[in-house]
Amino acid sequence: MKTYSRLAVAAGLTVMLTLPRSADAAEVTALISNALASVMEELGPQFEKTSGHKLKMTLGSTNPLKARIEKGEAFDFTVLGAAAIDDLIKQGRLAAGSRADIARSGMGVAFRAGAPKPDIATTEAFKRTLLNAKSVGYTPDGLSGTHLQVVFERLGITEAMKPKARSGRGAELVSAGEAELGVTQMSEILGVPRVELAGPLPPEVQLYTIFPGAISSTAKERDAANALMKFLVSPDAARVLKAKGLDPAG
Repeated sequence: MKTYSRLAVAAGLTVMLTLPRSADAAEVTALISNALASVMEELGPQFEKTSGHKLKMTLGSTNPLKARIEKGEAFDFTVLGAAAIDDLIKQGRLAAGSRADIARSGMGVAFRAGAPKPDIATTEAFKRTLLNAKSVGYTPDGLSGTHLQVVFERLGITEAMKPKARSGRGAELVSAGEAELGVTQMSEILGVPRVELAGPLPPEVQLYTIFPGAISSTAKERDAANALMKFLVSPDAARVLKAKGLDPAG
């Protein structure tokens, strides 16, 4: 009986050592670009399960999230567009040595499922499609929306597009029937109900954005944030990125 008891205690200790200890568990506060929203819906729970940590996540467009960081919002980890990440590192708000590229994303056009597929095969076709649309949804202060307004200028259609513009996440506006077309990151289109992807923007007007992750220079849960970073650049995460319309950046 004594031998059995010793074995049982040893087995119990082994199980305890292999499971995340509650004392080591942390709540990671993360500010994540909308481009990775569908990815994080799947990877977030996986991270929590494998690490034992909790993930408190806020989704949004890069520029507004960057502004929140600059105003001093407390957080542990962020994934934003590369230019925003690099600027925040220069400001000392992100730890420079923590930066790692996670994904690359291109822009695309969303349309209502069952409607005729818009022609965006060439720049001229894209221009005609925009001019013929009754409404176009995009986020004006997001990376995609900022780029799209530059494209409007290049194509000479800025004034024509003003009455058509609908502010918000493009694919979701299309899904809700509030916009005929939506222009946004392709990863934000795939999986949205009642919406289909017409395709990527033509090469001449396309914008590919790298989305790195980085840890706050004042992170309270630095180790857990580092674990999240390692998880997001893992082979398992890469498979989910590809399935959601993103290219792993590593």
